[in-house]
Amino acid sequence: MAGLFYPGNKKALINQIDKFLKNVPNKKEKGKLLALIVPHAGYIYSGQVAAYAYKELLNRDFSTVIIIGPSHYLRFSGVSVDRRDFWQTPLGKVAVDKKLAERLIKEDKRIKFYPDAHLKEHSIEVEIPFLQRTLKDFKIVPIVMGEQSRETCQILSQALIKNIEERNILLIASSDMSHYHPYREACRMDRLALSDLEKYDLKTLSRHLARGECELCGAGAVMVVMEVAKASGADRVKILKYANSGDVTGNKSRVVGYGAVAILKSTPDLIRGKNDEVVASRRRSNLKIATSSTSGGLLAMTPKSKVKGGEMLNEEQQRELLKIARETIKTWLEKRRKLKLPAVDSQFQEKRGVFVTLRKNEQLRGCIGMILPEKPLAEAVVDMAIESATADPRFPPLSLRELKEIKIEISVLTVPERVKDYRKIELGRDGVIVKRGFQQGVFLPQVATETGWTREEFLQNLCSHKAGLSENAYKEKDTELYTFQAQVFSEE
Repeated sequence: MAGLFYPGNKKALINQIDKFLKNVPNKKEKGKLLALIVPHAGYIYSGQVAAYAYKELLNRDFSTVIIIGPSHYLRFSGVSVDRRDFWQTPLGKVAVDKKLAERLIKEDKRIKFYPDAHLKEHSIEVEIPFLQRTLKDFKIVPIVMGEQSRETCQILSQALIKNIEERNILLIASSDMSHYHPYREACRMDRLALSDLEKYDLKTLSRHLARGECELCGAGAVMVVMEVAKASGADRVKILKYANSGDVTGNKSRVVGYGAVAILKSTPDLIRGKNDEVVASRRRSNLKIATSSTSGGLLAMTPKSKVKGGEMLNEEQQRELLKIARETIKTWLEKRRKLKLPAVDSQFQEKRGVFVTLRKNEQLRGCIGMILPEKPLAEAVVDMAIESATADPRFPPLSLRELKEIKIEISVLTVPERVKDYRKIELGRDGVIVKRGFQQGVFLPQVATETGWTREEFLQNLCSHKAGLSENAYKEKDTELYTFQAQVFSEE
């Protein structure tokens, strides 16, 4: 990746890294540093964010650095631990801790050495020049995760916990954050992930990742590193820096998020007042959660009177839901409280995914929804109506004065159903969820219509751009595909 992700010239590389480090304030986190989470994009995009993590290494000593990243180019089962002699960058050679690598490989049959997994993989390589500029004498253990399932994470975590006891080792999880969302939506998704990390709440983070409410392309690496660090006594997470590609390039239509995170073990002088810090952190991180429509456009209308996973609503039911949505927004804007639902149609008590879209003078004014059927339909409409009016990051909150100019549109989704054969997906009718382990991506039905993609192009872009998987992951047996449809109706 020298000359691609980072400068291939030694002098230029040193100058770039040193400039990044110089831009970071000289303030080191207190406590014993056990692990870092760092981005792995090209240096011009994420290098400055990464520098906030690597500056923590100055004047610290580690004998071995274990770097764990996702596989972007080669799909394989389990984990690959590199056991070759060294890695080389323009800054020189770095030895591999072969003894530790061999011990890890012996722990489980799903931990192996696949040479091809490391040849083109940038998620490990881009971290090494930063290490060479901030540490003096160290070895590395490069680990690439071919799959990031919970089972694989558990296997790797246990292998590491068993073999690194009491050693002077630093763990690094190499991961970018949200991929290719509009700027404000990306910031909201990434703040959610950072909030979970800051609270060391892996269970909630896992749930948010599974729902697609936030994204980490190296989610498995992050989970492993945090579990292993926790076993070594980690009790504090510090968010050092966040930015995204829009902050660098100025193009905020489709951005990638980057975070620098330190995971530490409190020293005795930090134990006092720790509870106060946790409470304050939780107050700062009181975030609303919703899945925002990426396109803000109309969902595809299925022409069937009945579709799998949910009955279509008749005209009377549609009018009732639209009335509930309008009264909800009016009540919230006037009194800052939720509408108290009257007795509703029995079909409204069925759990359904739903989007509420607001338009003003035919222009989008807010659109937020939930893909998965987590709440009864009427309750979901109430919640998403409030979110669309007040929490869509692309727009300022709606004012009561504006409400009379707003046209409300509701999109009711069918319950997602598993699809075994991707060739049964019907473009323009089906929205698709792709899922593997912690990684997930969603395309709404209209994406195919708007782009003109073939089925293969639709699924390749869904896998690579939304879920952070390989382009052809949708063809592989351990990838799950789900389809859903949508019924769309508005006050017009």
